[in-house]
Amino acid sequence: MVVVDHLTPPLARLPRAGELVPVDQLVLNIGGGAANTAVDLTRLGVGVSICARVGDDILGRFATETLVAHGVDVKALRIDPRRATSQTLIVNVRGEDRRFIHSVGANLEFTSADIDQVLDPPTRVLHIGYFLILPELDAGGLAKRFTRARKSGTRTLLDVATPGPGNYLEALRTVLPHTDVFVPNTDEATLILGEEDPVRQARIFHDMGARRVVITRGDRGLISVSDEQSLRVGAYPVDFVDGSGGGDAFNAGYIVGLLEDRSELDCLKLASAVGASCVRAVGTTSGVFDRSEAEEFLRRHELAVETLA
Repeated sequence: MVVVDHLTPPLARLPRAGELVPVDQLVLNIGGGAANTAVDLTRLGVGVSICARVGDDILGRFATETLVAHGVDVKALRIDPRRATSQTLIVNVRGEDRRFIHSVGANLEFTSADIDQVLDPPTRVLHIGYFLILPELDAGGLAKRFTRARKSGTRTLLDVATPGPGNYLEALRTVLPHTDVFVPNTDEATLILGEEDPVRQARIFHDMGARRVVITRGDRGLISVSDEQSLRVGAYPVDFVDGSGGGDAFNAGYIVGLLEDRSELDCLKLASAVGASCVRAVGTTSGVFDRSEAEEFLRRHELAVETLA
């Protein structure tokens, strides 16, 4: 997904009906799993192509120009002449989780066939952000593309977005056996499974076929389960401003680890550092480390790691 985000800085409280609350600045920025992760990867020195849809409107042009300015290849970014560019209003209140108002827009008609544009020549990593929220991105078609990609040596990474309670299990049963890394957050996993314990969540998804499962938990760290090891990993200390895009930044860091054939734990450390950097500023990408900043942060900070029985 490519989205244009309208964000507030952290407010002391929500305005009452009819009340105007002044702020120093409102932020207009690109968002969505594909856009955020793509921009973060370029900041980390990785070449990346994006495959998504935007509308034929001013916000679509803003999103495209922003991606190009960051060095993202947009040849596979399709323009939908009938639908508006996707938008999200993100309201931040101090001490509370974000509130979202979202229009899916041009993303409504993104299909698995769109992905064919970036499969030849093969990529080193194929990342799908926000599976389950896109109505035309069918599980069977995605599974076929993941299978084709893996046969070419590509590693597959799957993220999801769950707009509310629903029947998501069948779609995941189709795709997870072809997924190298599955990275839902614990709230999404709870909606999907009806299970609140993050360790059990990770093990269930692993049993469904995903090679590695990482359940992210915000400032409570993460749970990682694979055939090789099961870990409980803490979170790095940072000054929290806005959580928008933190999961996408985590994915970007993890992808860099995959590209460099880092160990599973070192992938998690880099991903956690990049994800933590994102939440220091308003917006989905503005606070994200570049490569030298990420490496310096890793040198200066330790991450609590526990092996699970």
